[in-house]
Amino acid sequence: MDLNGTTIMVTGGAGFIGSNFVRHALARWPGCRVVNYDKLTYAGNLENLRDVEADPRHRFVRGDVCDRDAVRAAMAGAGAVVHFAAESHVDRSIDDPFVFTRTNVIGTHVMLECARDLGVPLFLQIGTDEVYGSVAQGSSVETDRLDPRSPYSSSKAAADLLALSYHATFGMDVRVTRCTNNYGPYQYPEKLIPFFVTSALADRQLPIYGDGRNVRDWLYVEDHCDAVAFVLERGGAGEVYNIGGGREMMNIEITDLILKELGKPSSLKKDVADRPGHDRRYSLAITQIRRLGWAPRPT
Repeated sequence: MDLNGTTIMVTGGAGFIGSNFVRHALARWPGCRVVNYDKLTYAGNLENLRDVEADPRHRFVRGDVCDRDAVRAAMAGAGAVVHFAAESHVDRSIDDPFVFTRTNVIGTHVMLECARDLGVPLFLQIGTDEVYGSVAQGSSVETDRLDPRSPYSSSKAAADLLALSYHATFGMDVRVTRCTNNYGPYQYPEKLIPFFVTSALADRQLPIYGDGRNVRDWLYVEDHCDAVAFVLERGGAGEVYNIGGGREMMNIEITDLILKELGKPSSLKKDVADRPGHDRRYSLAITQIRRLGWAPRPT
């Protein structure tokens, strides 16, 4: 799909990945327009968009994805919806799981219904690798059984399945992406890399869950945005695309690397009790998206 000349509705576009994608879209498709719909919760910040706020192709709308009337008004005229908006912090989902059900499941349902009512040609649901659960060996493929183990990942799995049901039932062009851990500019400091960097710079201790040997794959956020664009341009209706960087590292390795780069002592590491339901390893096979011509770049 050629996005030039298209109005793209981006939800969660004031957050970390969403704001990077807004910037990416405006650069990649000079003829597009972006309607940026964000509630501005704790993780959304208009400062993330300061360099595009004056761009006439960008319009910001503050709103809740669960507010059907507001969503419908903002979505009117859109040729594509890219649905980033989500509650995404696992620890927060353990403390207050209903918030995650409301935003991630009900909010996605509202988005899908509005898109169906308005006849939006393309809906892209942005997901997470956590829906597959822990992978002892090998890598998860898109057809694997979902095995979420936290309220966060369960809510995202439900959202993915709901989105795909709108393709199967109503014939909508719905696509789903599932990405590994991102890092890069504008990331909220509760996430591992920015949290550990800011903590180490302030000589605060870095909490290491369990033995610190949990494995995550890391992808630079601009690569993620590029992959999302490939799926919009070249992907297929009803398809799921894993997105990964092929850079698996244990959390303790990330921690040691941060301390080394900042010249900080290993004594800043502090062992803490493991998080309930803490998955040991995530790993994604990315053969499906490679067929579209995308591949992660060295960073």
